[in-house]
Amino acid sequence: MANKKWDAFMGSAGFYVTLAVCLLVVGVSGYFLLFDSKDAEPAAEETSQVPETESAAPAEDLEEPEAPAVVETISPDPVETQTSSMPEIEIDDTPVTAEAPRTVVSPLDGQVVTAFSVDQLVYSETLGDWRTHDGVDISASAGTAVLAACAGTVAGIEDDPLMGTTVTISHAGGYQTVYASLQEHPSVEIGDSVSAGQTIGAVGDTAAAEAAQGPHLHFSVTKDGDVVDPDDFLNQ
Repeated sequence: MANKKWDAFMGSAGFYVTLAVCLLVVGVSGYFLLFDSKDAEPAAEETSQVPETESAAPAEDLEEPEAPAVVETISPDPVETQTSSMPEIEIDDTPVTAEAPRTVVSPLDGQVVTAFSVDQLVYSETLGDWRTHDGVDISASAGTAVLAACAGTVAGIEDDPLMGTTVTISHAGGYQTVYASLQEHPSVEIGDSVSAGQTIGAVGDTAAAEAAQGPHLHFSVTKDGDVVDPDDFLNQ
């Protein structure tokens, strides 16, 4: 009896409606299942691509590394050079020759009878007139030794008509000393090198222009040809 009812239901229109509804439900369910599965796959892929560092502990749980100590370096102040303001110094390469100390001595110890005078006229007892006197007259006994006042070279020996036997010595610095009214035959010759204090002759009375003064030495000095005061030369 039941089989007859089932067969009658399978052959009726209601069966087909029910079958269509079931198929529709199954299709819709399958569609949503398929859609949900596609949406879930990218999420799974994104989850799998998260780097491991994102799963690390939170930032506040990490200890911050200590900053290295800063050592302050003090640079020395630059030294200012002033070479640009220094004047250039010329170097003199001329060889230096050591020279002995200059020694000057009095050519004769005696009394001065006529002083040096080129600015004022003095009276000459021998000539009986007034004239200048380019040296100093020193009185002494005849034959008293006359000395070279300074080291030098004998430049001249002559028998002057007015000043008698005369010896001239050249010295450094352009100086010349003249020794007149000497005895004949001095003890030096032209070209001889003499030292200060060396005997060059003797006191005489050969100067005709000063004969009234007796035996004496007429001593005069020039520098570069100009007459100078003998005292200045002897006391320099």
